[in-house]
Amino acid sequence: MSNMKEREKSFEAKFALDEEQRFRAIVRRNRLLGSWAAELMGRADAEAYAQSVVEADFEEAGDDDVLRKVAGDLTSAGVAVSEEEIRAKMLEFMAQAAMQVQQG
Repeated sequence: MSNMKEREKSFEAKFALDEEQRFRAIVRRNRLLGSWAAELMGRADAEAYAQSVVEADFEEAGDDDVLRKVAGDLTSAGVAVSEEEIRAKMLEFMAQAAMQVQQG
């Protein structure tokens, strides 16, 4: 019986670690996306803008809140970037962020 409890605790620990790494990768992806968008807009406050993109992700579940913020800000700044391009960057940065999180 203790063997089953040990396995259960092991699975729970693995799940918790995976979720923590996923969260950290999403935060890092959003920071990278924010830095990319800030550069396109020519913003001097790139770090602050990247942080605002990270914070935008807490508005609702999923990536739509981040996409709306970045797309809206780019449009307001007169930068022509499609939602598809932003989504492609999000995927690119997610892969990059996941590798960075795994590497420590």
